[in-house]
Amino acid sequence: MNSQPSDFRDLLEVFDNPAPQRNFSIEHHCPEFTSVCPKTGQPDYGVIVFTYVPDQVCVELKSLKMYLQRFRNEGIFYEAVTNRILDDFVAVVQPRRLRVESRWTPRGGLNSNIIVEYPET
Repeated sequence: MNSQPSDFRDLLEVFDNPAPQRNFSIEHHCPEFTSVCPKTGQPDYGVIVFTYVPDQVCVELKSLKMYLQRFRNEGIFYEAVTNRILDDFVAVVQPRRLRVESRWTPRGGLNSNIIVEYPET
């Protein structure tokens, strides 16, 4: 059974932005992301890349790692997980801008990249 979106969101922690007066980009690469295909039950492997401009706070990396690990047994499609990650990150971190890209390893001769942005462009 799938968890509710707020269940994982509670794991994300933040710290004060050391330069809130400046627009600067932070990029985090999570190269070992795993979730489960809800149709086949097989594991899906991908890379999640966060690129964001913080406002008042920045995401704490250990909490981001723990948050992403919670998806390991979650049956969820690529599109849904990418959008859910963006929604959770925006709710907690409240960045000025955010881009989340999920890059999935090939399965059945196809691979997919899903890109979502905040605010929508």
